[in-house]
Amino acid sequence: MYLARFSYDVLPLNRHRAIDFIRREVEAAKANGLNARLLVPLTRRGGGAALQFEVELTHLDQLDDLRHQGIGSSDETASWMHAFSEILVAPPDVEILRLDGMVP
Repeated sequence: MYLARFSYDVLPLNRHRAIDFIRREVEAAKANGLNARLLVPLTRRGGGAALQFEVELTHLDQLDDLRHQGIGSSDETASWMHAFSEILVAPPDVEILRLDGMVP
């Protein structure tokens, strides 16, 4: 099992718009049978991300599928990504984590 986390930095002025973009991303992931969520940090270190999107994956190919056709068609997804990128302060930080399968 994998966890992909996208950390987005946006200006306070664009926070609500960014939340709408990420909610759409969460809905698209869920429509594709994935467990996804929007994370809103209550505390941040200096320079930390304003918002995060997290999705659970059983295999890494699912991330590629979500990033290229997750919002609908390839064109719809590209349009969504372009519009979202216009309000980002910097490219998103992306972490891909493998969940430890140890049984306690």
